[in-house]
Amino acid sequence: MKLYNKSKIKSLPVEESVGTVLVHDITKIIPDLFKGPCFKKGHVITQEDVEELLDIGKRHIYVATLNGELHENDAAIRIAEAAAGPGINLSAPQEGKVNFSSQTNGLLKINVSALEEINSIPDVIFATLHTNQTVQKGNDLAGTRIIPLSIDENRIIEVEEICRKHFPIIQVKPLQCLSVGLIVTGSEVYHGRIRDGFGPVVEKKFKELGSPVIKKTIVSDDMDMTVQAIHDNISAGAQMIAVTGGMSVDPDDLTPASIRAAGGEVITYGAPVLPGAMFMLAHINNIPVIGLPGCVMYHRASIFDLIVPKLLAGESILKSDIVQMGHGGFCSSCKTCRYPSCSFGK
Repeated sequence: MKLYNKSKIKSLPVEESVGTVLVHDITKIIPDLFKGPCFKKGHVITQEDVEELLDIGKRHIYVATLNGELHENDAAIRIAEAAAGPGINLSAPQEGKVNFSSQTNGLLKINVSALEEINSIPDVIFATLHTNQTVQKGNDLAGTRIIPLSIDENRIIEVEEICRKHFPIIQVKPLQCLSVGLIVTGSEVYHGRIRDGFGPVVEKKFKELGSPVIKKTIVSDDMDMTVQAIHDNISAGAQMIAVTGGMSVDPDDLTPASIRAAGGEVITYGAPVLPGAMFMLAHINNIPVIGLPGCVMYHRASIFDLIVPKLLAGESILKSDIVQMGHGGFCSSCKTCRYPSCSFGK
């Protein structure tokens, strides 16, 4: 419900109401043809509106004067324009609210601390989705408005100053199209005892993110073979390397040691994420190398879905970023997976 300053509300003859703000809906009725709002609450009365109001029998209406304050629509527009960064579309104001939507597929980034500053300003509302999730073109991401019909302009100036200091408050970072080298480990797969079930899952995930697998190599549980495959994929032009399987502490699982032996500078081996605890992230000559545990093959949402979009968005991931993933890093394994519309990774 909108809040109004009672001292600003008064009844005026329609002819004297131009420039004031309507504080209630006005209904228009045409017998047997139409019944609905002719003017909605919050509408600023114009000279053109006067005749129509008189035609429907209105001689006096309740209005509010702005007295130098900003109307709710104008306030919402200014907040939105100050906060929105790259990759964001803004809607026209409707009933005092401006919506934010995504211009492209990408990674949603919210400056959470700045958002909290904005929402600490009296009568200002700015609500968003969780940061660091993949979004699709056209997705609704956020909305902003003020609570009353109008607001002291100084409060909006305060919002704008926060936005200038911390810009952008909200943005969508497009995902780069990287060439991916995929290495599938496992003696049972290499010798044809079982078919490769891991590789197709990872290929599909990368394809959905817009990055193709340009080379796929199947290797046995052999360190020298795995190291050579990593180097061969890099030589073939891979801009990211994904090594599947062999990530546990079993003696036959040699992927972590192979990544190190190939020259990998390890950011982390292990992550506080379930599923995905036995994950590895390293770099070889600035090329990200990820070691993917078996859970990525079986779970729709896993460590892959939390880390890879960030890498494709060009973000540098530090050990401290991995540590922070523990809060929200537990998947509830719902019978019907709703990721990313859930708490996992948030």
